Amino acid sequence: MSRPVSLSKVRKARAKAAARKRADANAVAFGRTKAEKARDRAEAEAAAQKLDQHRRDDR
Repeated sequence: MSRPVSLSKVRKARAKAAARKRADANAVAFGRTKAEKARDRAEAEAAAQKLDQHRRDDR
């Protein structure tokens, strides 16, 4: 004979697993370190500055 199972515990465990899965997906999609964000910001600023340096003044 099998052991009795608490349905509320099973339901809570299932909800916790779903929340963890959703959190892991968000960490992959949105989670970047501060250094990565700073590097991307610096690269964007450098690209904008380079573009401005090549701009012609046709006044």
